[in-house]
Amino acid sequence: MRPATVTTSPLDFRRSCRMSLDRLFKPQSIAIVGASERPSIGRTIIESLGVLGYGGAILPVHPKNETVLGHTCHASLTDIEKPVDLAAICLSQERVVAEVEKAAESNVGALVIYAGGFAEAGQEGRAQQEHIVDLCRQEGIVLCGPNCMGVMSVHHRSHAYMMDVLDAERLAGNVGLISQSGSISIGLLSDTRRFGFSHVVSTGNEAVTTTSQFMEAMIDDPATGIIALFTESIHDPERYVAALDRAADANKPVVVVKAGQSARAQAAIQTHTGGMAGEGRVFSAMLRAHRAIEVESLEEMTEVLSVLQGKNLPRGDRLAVVTGSGGHAELLLDTSERHNLRLPPLRAEVRKAIEDEIGPLTGDGNPADAWGQGDFAANFEVALDNLSTCGDYDAVAVLLDSNDGQAVDYRGQDDIVNAMMTRAFEGRTLPFYLMSTRHGVLKTPQVDQMRSLGIAAITGMVQGLGAIGKVARWTTSAARAAPAIRSGSAPAWASRVSVHEHDAKRLLADYGFATTGERLAASADDAVAAASEIGWPVVMKAVGDNIPHRSEHGLIELRLADEAAVQAAWDRLTGRLDAMGDSAGETAIVVQQMSAGGVEVIAGIVNDAGYGLVLAVGPGGVFAELFDEVTMCCLPPRPGDIEALIEGGRLATLLDGFRGAEPADRTALIAVLQSLAAFAVDHADWIAGIDINPLLVHAKGCTAVDALIVPKQVGKV
Repeated sequence: MRPATVTTSPLDFRRSCRMSLDRLFKPQSIAIVGASERPSIGRTIIESLGVLGYGGAILPVHPKNETVLGHTCHASLTDIEKPVDLAAICLSQERVVAEVEKAAESNVGALVIYAGGFAEAGQEGRAQQEHIVDLCRQEGIVLCGPNCMGVMSVHHRSHAYMMDVLDAERLAGNVGLISQSGSISIGLLSDTRRFGFSHVVSTGNEAVTTTSQFMEAMIDDPATGIIALFTESIHDPERYVAALDRAADANKPVVVVKAGQSARAQAAIQTHTGGMAGEGRVFSAMLRAHRAIEVESLEEMTEVLSVLQGKNLPRGDRLAVVTGSGGHAELLLDTSERHNLRLPPLRAEVRKAIEDEIGPLTGDGNPADAWGQGDFAANFEVALDNLSTCGDYDAVAVLLDSNDGQAVDYRGQDDIVNAMMTRAFEGRTLPFYLMSTRHGVLKTPQVDQMRSLGIAAITGMVQGLGAIGKVARWTTSAARAAPAIRSGSAPAWASRVSVHEHDAKRLLADYGFATTGERLAASADDAVAAASEIGWPVVMKAVGDNIPHRSEHGLIELRLADEAAVQAAWDRLTGRLDAMGDSAGETAIVVQQMSAGGVEVIAGIVNDAGYGLVLAVGPGGVFAELFDEVTMCCLPPRPGDIEALIEGGRLATLLDGFRGAEPADRTALIAVLQSLAAFAVDHADWIAGIDINPLLVHAKGCTAVDALIVPKQVGKV
């Protein structure tokens, strides 16, 4: 073993080993520890290397065999005289540590450990994993796993994966897959009719090398055009975000399925990978901010990856669809609205040009039921030609069904459709799609023909339209501005446990917030005088940095309509504060205008340790817990981000005037959220969170009724 000359932190090690991933992805030699001719991982690797046409050295390791599948066998890793780039340790858990020690002695560049039973299995396994990690850090070894299915680098003809390669040509493609679950990899690898893979990485526990580092390598890989992620937990959030930004800059879409959105799913993740899932909404906001495409299922991921195979990508949300059925048209219109796609009606002159050739169209002409009279292929071509050249649409889809192994079909239809699509797409810059009504329905020879043309085949109206919509948003989304560099000393309030309501609202008022009329009272008589100035009725509250959540202590008195009520409230509040003793800290009593009317909104800031500042907004009051609907965006916002937070959903319904209520002032709400974002960005180094609850949105203007600021060193709101 080479002596370690520098003590390296885990983060420093991960930063330094980016280039060494070549020994994992592009190995010139692969040792298979535990190689055997019986059915095993070792045999799978050796045979798959043959199918792929691997040209490097294949080095089986077994203490008893002289050869394995025609390759000279070595008794131990330490007996191999030539350099070993990659060693696949195909052994049971209890034998792994000893082999890692041999790898460290033998200058092995990268390891794959398939066995589980390490950090995800308890304290003893965690200790063994930590020992493996120490060895890898000392020797600069890249590690995939443990508890994984391994690595394939198809274009480099390298394989250290648990599944057999049966068709190297069908497997190859432009998708780099990084999955923290081996079974998810199996699911995506099970169908390569519409896209193939440049790399497949099952990361397992990510003890040394993380999803972020695998992303970095694929961004730099010319054979990888798209990156697909199945993510359960993030080990290095800052690096993960930086990798997303690099992918966006390189014009390589990153498509992400994130597990752990429910409490039960998060509990399962803790036992499955030894990691903890991040808060789902924050994660989703981060993905949007850094131009990743989030999907909810493998079905949705499959369709998005298929849309991205097209020669041309949609540059907007205006879709034209050509079909042969009025029923199709109705379903398409219902479905498109749910996926942020527009199907604009045909302009009169475009409609006339089509109808002059094929006869009357139904409805407003989009979707275009172009079955018409006579030759349906000729009719479809007329519709396609007009729709793709009129300048009104960003993409064109043809909806027809054809499936492998179907028992009933139109004879010769596939050849007709292929010829029609070939002629219609020639020379076009718009993306074309061949779409089926049901998910998974497609015919392989037809898909192959479409792929050769640069036309994406997508399946299912719901999944297909959703995928077009998501890709269209990706192509039109803007990069998020980098946070401004702040300088200067910390504000005086940064050292406080929390900044109570009265002071927090004064700080926010400097950024344009309208707040309730209020003032501090020094005595019961002073409180009465304050109420008379402010106007009846009033609210009285105790405020103090040590009591951010006052309702549970009975420190808020509402609807005080006269002097006697104020006097009695004073006595109750001071009595409760006295009962709390020293735990209440320094306190005061504030007399506040009783606010009424308007839509109650919750607005706040989270300064996430991994992903930075996030602005959150949702319905407030009784609707907050009933709906549990909060939308988020990362800060600083891009143009349109804050407006999008209040578009759609229940908050939009409330703002529009629910059940006859007067519509609320959206413009004022947007301005308040922009001011809140500005305050957060200006004070990002010093805040952990901000809570404004409620924020009343009136017919004209907004009022912050209650607010709390938590300085950064304290933690979450």
